[in-house]
Amino acid sequence: MVGYVICGTESEKPAWLDSLLTEKFFAGCSNHESAKKNEKNIFCLDCLRSICPHCLYVHRSHRLLQIRRYVYHDVIRLDDMEKLMDCSYVQAYTTNSAKVVFLNQRPQSRPFKGSGNICSTCERSLQEPYLFCSLGCKVDYIVNHGKDLSKYLHECEYLALSDFVFAHSDGLREEEDGLMTPNSTLYNTFLHTSSGSSESEEMEYRTFGCTATTEFVKKRRSAIAVCETSINTESLNRRKSTPHRSPFY
Repeated sequence: MVGYVICGTESEKPAWLDSLLTEKFFAGCSNHESAKKNEKNIFCLDCLRSICPHCLYVHRSHRLLQIRRYVYHDVIRLDDMEKLMDCSYVQAYTTNSAKVVFLNQRPQSRPFKGSGNICSTCERSLQEPYLFCSLGCKVDYIVNHGKDLSKYLHECEYLALSDFVFAHSDGLREEEDGLMTPNSTLYNTFLHTSSGSSESEEMEYRTFGCTATTEFVKKRRSAIAVCETSINTESLNRRKSTPHRSPFY
């Protein structure tokens, strides 16, 4: 299987894992420089490189991982990474209702001093009972101590993106936790085949910035505005009633 061949000793990193931990993500895709949302935030395990959402059609049959950003560093969903590697004792964080783990260790302004639980590789302060602050720290610890890294890896024949799904044969839709988000983008792919050659293909991507959540927010704001206008109108039309005084005797 591509990406799972371990060269040398069993303690060395497989090609896909080494590429995942060293790849630079969220840079602009050179193949789609003029397209919107062209950041390379997807890793293809079969091609061993990062791609952008516009490249997905070509890699639709490959094993793919979506990379995210959390506090300005690359993270990956714990559920996704667990399909490829044992992530036990790696400290996880919660963002957008999903648990994520950091790909690599983060720079520290000063070394940790004092008692408490720390990362076994970079000595970053951790919560109990975690031993590593990132996947990279766990992998480095296993390799540097001459342990069998293959025991921590899982075979995975199929790995689909959790947030990017092919809604139809000619389209791609981005989803977040099953719901459309304001940052979601609808990509319609139109495949044209010329009459002269069946191998001639042309793909055109059209981006639409409208989502269900955005429409819901607009409708909600409109309803609030109408309600406030109605209240203000009633206040202006209200007049003081004639005061009631006791009769003079």
